[in-house]
Amino acid sequence: MKSKLLLFLFTITIFGCGINKQAQQIKALEDCTYKITGVQQVSIAGTDVKQLLEQQNFNLTSLPGVALGFLRKDIPLSANLNLEITNPSAKLAAINQFEYKILVNNTDLAEGVVNQNVSIAQGQTVTVPVKLISNIYGLVSNGNVFNDIINAAQKGSSAKDEKLGLLTIKIKPTFMLGNTPVKYPGYITINKDISSKILL
Repeated sequence: MKSKLLLFLFTITIFGCGINKQAQQIKALEDCTYKITGVQQVSIAGTDVKQLLEQQNFNLTSLPGVALGFLRKDIPLSANLNLEITNPSAKLAAINQFEYKILVNNTDLAEGVVNQNVSIAQGQTVTVPVKLISNIYGLVSNGNVFNDIINAAQKGSSAKDEKLGLLTIKIKPTFMLGNTPVKYPGYITINKDISSKILL
């Protein structure tokens, strides 16, 4: 990964001084730390997950929307993720847009693009909202991962930060070199344990 980054930086540096500034911003982005600080407004087949957590005996497949989704092979999930980026370097870090992939327990969940210019000044932290919309039919039909997470959350809501699963987000930033978009080599990967505390 580091060799790819060095080659990438070398390639864009040869474009000139203005591009060299962009290269510095890219290097600063590589040095940033990334955290998922919250998952909000989570709904499955149109039902608010918060309401599901309040039920004592809940089964994901009992929802009318999920039952219909099994027939159509389409169970919609929507959520808002808060991606926190901190820049500890002495240079400005910047992204023009980024692709993302989201996994739960190492199983693909969703992918998409965030079209947002993000600048993180030296020593500063910004929070970037990521809107997640996905069809989780394959995930639910292969082991009911979300059902297990919700049931564990019901039991562990009063416990100390009980681990319910693993949420992974991979981002591939895009930068503008003049008028040409250039994608970052590979993905920056962020892992976050899923617990009742993250489901805000």
